[in-house]
Amino acid sequence: MRHLAIVPILLLASSALAGCASFSPDSGMGVVSEVTEQAIGKDVAFVRSVDEAATVDAAVKRLLARNLTADAAVQVALLNNKGLQAAYNELALAETDYVADSLPPNPTFSVSRISGNGASEVERQVVGDILGLATLPARSEIARERFRQAQLKAALATLRLAAEVRRSHVAAVAANETVALLTDAKATAESTAQLAKKLGETGGMNKLDQAREQVFYAEITADLASARQNAASSRERLARLLGLWDGDLGFRIPGKLPLLPKRPLEQPSIEIAAVGHRVDLQIARMEIVALAKALDLTEATRFVTLLDVAGIDKRTHDPEAPPFRERGFDVQFQIPIFDGGEVRVRQAAETYRQAMNRLTEKAVNVRSEARDAYRVYRSTYDIARHYQREVLPLRQIITEEMQLRFSSMQVDVFALLTEARQRLASLRAAIDARRDFLLAQSELQTAINGGGSAGAASTPSSIASAAQPAAGGGH
Repeated sequence: MRHLAIVPILLLASSALAGCASFSPDSGMGVVSEVTEQAIGKDVAFVRSVDEAATVDAAVKRLLARNLTADAAVQVALLNNKGLQAAYNELALAETDYVADSLPPNPTFSVSRISGNGASEVERQVVGDILGLATLPARSEIARERFRQAQLKAALATLRLAAEVRRSHVAAVAANETVALLTDAKATAESTAQLAKKLGETGGMNKLDQAREQVFYAEITADLASARQNAASSRERLARLLGLWDGDLGFRIPGKLPLLPKRPLEQPSIEIAAVGHRVDLQIARMEIVALAKALDLTEATRFVTLLDVAGIDKRTHDPEAPPFRERGFDVQFQIPIFDGGEVRVRQAAETYRQAMNRLTEKAVNVRSEARDAYRVYRSTYDIARHYQREVLPLRQIITEEMQLRFSSMQVDVFALLTEARQRLASLRAAIDARRDFLLAQSELQTAINGGGSAGAASTPSSIASAAQPAAGGGH
């Protein structure tokens, strides 16, 4: 009979424990894997043991043994980037918060003993938060929504890294192709400059034309140095995103950008696809649900914020009197004299309205970003296709005709070099056009699935502007 006073508290706590959450085997990574697979068709891994690390390392080694395409680079980053692993650690921490919030509050046990004049008194109390137990289902549901948000945030971080890697890979390959082009141009310019010098020594070319040939060679040399530096920086940025260091820095990437597809993608309902698939929009919707439940809970508990019940067992021992024992309970709650909960309700309501406005704004922006990304995608495809089908073939014809006329002495060296400058400019513009299309293709995927930067969407040209070497004069 000595524990009858605390039985109701323990029974209530036991019933609450039946609905408590437990830790999942994968720390919530199932949602991340599913979203990543559906959006970009890649695998993810949360490394938490030596065996898992060895498996991931072996997979990365296999990928690095081949020429690293954009898809392979994305897969390496998703397996090897430590910043992404830190984001998965955040997800695991969010699960601990979810489990903690779904547990009932721990009861408090206290013992006090007072003695004097030969008598002693022992009092024991077990205090339980009844309000915490009563609101546990609602709080647990809110915590579950927060954990679902954390899962999608981890998926969003995954998509964001994949988009960054794809853009960096395109920029690095384009830089390599530009270096190769300028290397060939420098060899041609060097031969021509040497020829011009010999002609000048024999009186066959005046100083003005000699200076023109020399300055063309000098400009190409400087331009090539800038292009090589840009290629090295682009490669280093890619290596950082892939999480590579030490012995893995010798990875290989293609020397040329891939060819254009035969036809562009048709996206007649691009806005619907974006609104239905954007991960950041799903997170905002979940925030609304969680805040709505929090508002309901706040309104339900606005008048009572503290309700404790204590089971009391008091015994008195006095040698001159018979033993005395008392049992009972004590209830404590706040009286809402000064604050009737209106402040908390108002705060919760305004937070909910704020989230609704932000969700509406995000939905509007998502639709706009999708339309703009598709327009840029089609525009860059048409421009790159124009260079591939019109400009470069015509330039090839002009170059061949100029060489025939030079061989028959119908044009001089200066005219031939003028054409070489123009052809070099067209070839570089064609590389830039293909690079911009591939960047726009990546941005289109990002606009549909999410994973872009927090700021406004950038055009492909602005994305790659920092990676462009300074152009030499006259090109």
